[in-house]
Amino acid sequence: MVSAPARREQVRYMVDKGLSERRALAVLHMSASALRYVPQPDRNVEVRERIVALAQRYKRYGVGMTHLKLRQDGMLVNYKRVELLYQIAQLQVRRRKRKRCCTASASRWCGRTRQTRSGRWTSCSIAQPKVG
Repeated sequence: MVSAPARREQVRYMVDKGLSERRALAVLHMSASALRYVPQPDRNVEVRERIVALAQRYKRYGVGMTHLKLRQDGMLVNYKRVELLYQIAQLQVRRRKRKRCCTASASRWCGRTRQTRSGRWTSCSIAQPKVG
């Protein structure tokens, strides 16, 4: 499948070689409005650059905090647009690794859960024998 800009170029080439515009469009199965279409300039360039700069400066900020920073800078941008541009730029806050409270050798980690006397569940230590 050929893209629309490439087909526009082919139509212009055929017209330059002497074929009529209507005939060239019919050969390429293209409409006249598609030939005359002029793409709009990207209006998100400034916002995209600012989002990337904020993401590099504040690595732990996600979409919400980036949106708030943009508003603090005076840029009134829709949250959904910030979300979309953040996703297109492939920015993501890295998930933090889970911290383990103790290791097997250091403090008798058993990996099992148990219920304490107060009814709470814990998984950090082996049940200690009752004294008394």
